[in-house]
Amino acid sequence: MAVLADVSRETRERLEQYADLLLRWNARINLVSPHDLPHLWSRHIGDSLQLASLIPPGGVDLVDMGSGGGFPGLVIACATDANVTLVESDQRKAAFLREAARVAGVKVRVCAQRLEVADVPPAQVVTARALAPLSRLLAWGTRFLQPDGVCLFLKGRNAEEELTMARADWHMATTRIPSRTNTDGVILELSDIRRVRDHNNE
Repeated sequence: MAVLADVSRETRERLEQYADLLLRWNARINLVSPHDLPHLWSRHIGDSLQLASLIPPGGVDLVDMGSGGGFPGLVIACATDANVTLVESDQRKAAFLREAARVAGVKVRVCAQRLEVADVPPAQVVTARALAPLSRLLAWGTRFLQPDGVCLFLKGRNAEEELTMARADWHMATTRIPSRTNTDGVILELSDIRRVRDHNNE
């Protein structure tokens, strides 16, 4: 399987156990669109796995926002030594994430709360995939991000438009990394994130 060509045997086994469980649960909980199930590895797991190489080693703290079926947070947990917290408000999906982590043999914290109120300590890395426009991601993400931290967001063809809109409210250093799984996709690596000052309130 090309998606797993560069991962260790242990990572491969964890991801396979996770994927098997997802396929079983998907009949009861809409974790992945039935239309996308034939592309589970390339479109979802492979897409999420791209972030693993961008996670610093050494057990950094990572918060994944809106984890849903585990993309990208649980995939990252399977492939790295990061201390991953998955924030997912849907109680059924949160239950799946806990069981998937157990089956795959990875330690994660599942926070079953809304992003606006989730009680999660600040982390070095914040991730998200297919969750919301960039401006909203930054408003949520800065709650969980350490001052010197980095956001890694998987985005599609509207990434540049979202960046333009977000810059009305946010300063940030931006690195664009082309997606290896989607010709229209990009990974946005954002750092030095801060709100634009309201000149009327200076």
